[in-house]
Amino acid sequence: MANSQRRPIIAGNWKMFKTTPEAVAFTEALNKRVQGHATLPEILLCAPFTALTTVNDAIKKLNAPFAVAAQTMDHRDNGAFTGEISPLMLLDINVRWVLIGHSERRQYFNEIDDTVAAKTVAALKYGMTPVVCIGEELQEREAGLTDRVIEQQVRAVVDLIAPSELSKVVFAYEPVWAIGTGKVCEAEEANRVCKLIRTLIAEYGPAEQTRILYGGSVKPESTSALMSQSDIDGGLVGGASLDPDTFFAIIEQACLVKA
Repeated sequence: MANSQRRPIIAGNWKMFKTTPEAVAFTEALNKRVQGHATLPEILLCAPFTALTTVNDAIKKLNAPFAVAAQTMDHRDNGAFTGEISPLMLLDINVRWVLIGHSERRQYFNEIDDTVAAKTVAALKYGMTPVVCIGEELQEREAGLTDRVIEQQVRAVVDLIAPSELSKVVFAYEPVWAIGTGKVCEAEEANRVCKLIRTLIAEYGPAEQTRILYGGSVKPESTSALMSQSDIDGGLVGGASLDPDTFFAIIEQACLVKA
């Protein structure tokens, strides 16, 4: 089981789904389901930019035990970068969590390790909590390059971070071949990679408090096995986070393992 000193995180990444009314309805429905649960993981709702303020307002109105997260941001404060959102803009609407380097950002929007590292530094600069996504593609795994890819992606980030800030970064291991495919990396293998991430971080400073999530077709039926592992501290949930019942089932399984 994951270290009890590390509070688990269950993050729902809605991707390019949910209008503002749909986002509010989801938040209200999920809040009803978590009532009566004394011990909950940190619950993140990674909403599209258009719904961030709406979801934040709903959370405040309901006094719901959730936090809202952006799905990406630029590393620069401002400038002539049409279509981008800066950390200052997110802070202005009280968004303090942000996904960085999701595989879809790397695949479709040409984000590279240096970009991910710059965004992580920017988030920490403004007191935000970055959830940094890393993971190998199918051809890299089949070629036996998983560990090399993970090491490269982790070092690109931690090379630029002070040891005192390591615990402020959340890492999410998401094997690209398991995202949206219905394939799930076996829990033991997922844990092996998460442990590798922690071992790499430990070369730079304290790593025991750094939280490491698993992402990749996370579903209620896989949550218990994943959350029972020593170095997996939660889940980054994609498609299964779009339905409040399914997402709550994942949260509930995480609670049971934690208990």
